[in-house]
Amino acid sequence: MARLLLVDDEPAQLKALQRNLRGLQPDLDFDLAVGGAEALALARAHAHDVVVADLHMPGLDGLALLREVARWQPLAVRLLLTGTADFATAQRAVNEAGVFRYLTKPWDPEALRQHIGQALDEARRRKAADEQASAWQASLGLLTPEEIERRRLEAEEPGITHVDWEADGAVRMPALDADFDTGGGSLVREP
Repeated sequence: MARLLLVDDEPAQLKALQRNLRGLQPDLDFDLAVGGAEALALARAHAHDVVVADLHMPGLDGLALLREVARWQPLAVRLLLTGTADFATAQRAVNEAGVFRYLTKPWDPEALRQHIGQALDEARRRKAADEQASAWQASLGLLTPEEIERRRLEAEEPGITHVDWEADGAVRMPALDADFDTGGGSLVREP
């Protein structure tokens, strides 16, 4: 199930967005927020695949909201919706909030559906990449921090982690003038 957060300070705009996006995909769930503060509360409570926010809202504007969403939900795909096409704002949106798309009002229904569909595809791609990275890290996690450090030390100074044990479990210390043979790990006296 994909979850979409729609944010605008005008409830009629929210309903129009939701109507346009219904049926885009069968398992799409909507959260609607009137204003940035309500959206931030929803973003802290639920994970969202895609967040679409209006730029000009009283209080917390869309750009500030999407920056916060990026902190709380870095995998969420963020889109900014605005009634004014301003290159400087679009540039800030991309640079500061990692906005995926900058959309203008009034929107073309088909173009809107296409952009949201692409955003949902991007969300699936991000989620799959994150799961793959997590699986890779988990496989590395089989090594304890101690084992990672032991391997690092051994690479720096071969033989440094070799330990000779006595029958009673005590560690046999090499003589101070002894050197380790890195091939077999046994003690070798220097001539």
